[in-house]
Amino acid sequence: MVMAALLAMMVAPLVADTSHCEAAARFLRDERHMIAEVEVDTIDDWRTQKRVPGCRVTAAGGTEIGVGREAVRFYELLRAAKWARTPEPRDSPNEGSLRFRWERSDCLFNINAEALLGTDAEQRVNDALRVPAGQTRYQMFVMCLPAMPAAPR
Repeated sequence: MVMAALLAMMVAPLVADTSHCEAAARFLRDERHMIAEVEVDTIDDWRTQKRVPGCRVTAAGGTEIGVGREAVRFYELLRAAKWARTPEPRDSPNEGSLRFRWERSDCLFNINAEALLGTDAEQRVNDALRVPAGQTRYQMFVMCLPAMPAAPR
């Protein structure tokens, strides 16, 4: 009986919580005028070496300056809105995406020129987005989790 209880605790589902995505989703919707959807997720956090409950934001938007320049502008606007880089400066391999902290949440932001996920959420936000003439569609995928220090090296 004790062994069964221990095994159940080891495989028990993590608590579903999308609160860590609220600020990121609000920024994408309100400041960047993107279509965004929030879902519960479980994240393998390579920095802490832990599997943690978290959430994800899947979004689509349009840009008039191209996706590369939009990514630069996005991160500048995120910093101006008082989001801060996480304490570990090299918090994303090869800096292909950037991790920012807002209050008690760390969010890893990924910007792409095309749909890469193949998820239902990605399909829904793309279906809902109407890109005006002169703009290019781009994708945003954000993974958020509770703020934690990086694991020792």
